Amino acid sequence: MPCAPSPEAAHWFELSLVLTAADAERLGECLLDAGASCVQAEDALANTEEEVAIFAEPGQEAEHPRVWPQTRVTALFGSHPDQASQAAASLLKEACDAAQLPLSSHWQLRALDNQDWVRLTQAQFQPIEIGNRLVISPSWEPLRESHAQRKRLVLDPGLAFGTGSHPTTALCLRWLDAHIRGGERVIDYGCGSGILAIAAGLLGATSIDAIDIDPQALIATSENAKRNQVPINTFLTRGDTLAPADIVLANILAAPLKLLAPTLEALVKPGGFLVLAGLLNRQIEELAGFYPRVRLQAWQELEGWSVLVGQR
Repeated sequence: MPCAPSPEAAHWFELSLVLTAADAERLGECLLDAGASCVQAEDALANTEEEVAIFAEPGQEAEHPRVWPQTRVTALFGSHPDQASQAAASLLKEACDAAQLPLSSHWQLRALDNQDWVRLTQAQFQPIEIGNRLVISPSWEPLRESHAQRKRLVLDPGLAFGTGSHPTTALCLRWLDAHIRGGERVIDYGCGSGILAIAAGLLGATSIDAIDIDPQALIATSENAKRNQVPINTFLTRGDTLAPADIVLANILAAPLKLLAPTLEALVKPGGFLVLAGLLNRQIEELAGFYPRVRLQAWQELEGWSVLVGQR
């Protein structure tokens, strides 16, 4: 049975196959039980016109699907190179037996180059300067002299989405850097790692609520907020009972932003701002029509993504 590599077998391999949503969820857990070091699930149709966005409104039941109709499951395991194919077959058979699924013959095996994975991963997350006042920095990176006058947001990559490197997150951070003046009440709807909520606090917001449908996201938000000494209230709920805010942020995707339009509009107090992101340039005109009480306009675009901003 394959397992994490021993010192004399420090070679890593990826076993991947495409499954239906229900089978992918069952097999993923069983691959871990069978000895995979980690398992990743992603849309098998990503970067095609058939790509599917997974979402649910906050407060929906736990049975909402968290995998794609066609899901690519990838398992990482360690093995001697001359035993990798046999180890992969053994890993997959044990997992399929446990999941009570037929053994698939349509799987792929890929060898990964031996590397210092910790150092390589850390090297991918360098400090990110945002506007004139903010810098996003991982905990292992010492504060640079050139950043001494900026507000430092310490954030490590983890379970929840959002490190500031994606264009949608960067656009929201830019807007906050340019518009937060101090004393604002802010709601971050779909908070992920909490990066936007924390940035708002570092820039001067004094009342911050963060909402997400994923308990792991709220854990990440709470831990990141404590690390940055920013007080944030977290909610696993729709947020209908929250007081309207000066700024409402929602960096999600176009489809849920359409469904959430009445909720998000109601959370913006008169004169307040609504900031929507997770939108491709071609989606902004259609989405703006779902928000009749807020005059939304494209604020900036970056690498094909746009942020919509409006004042109620």
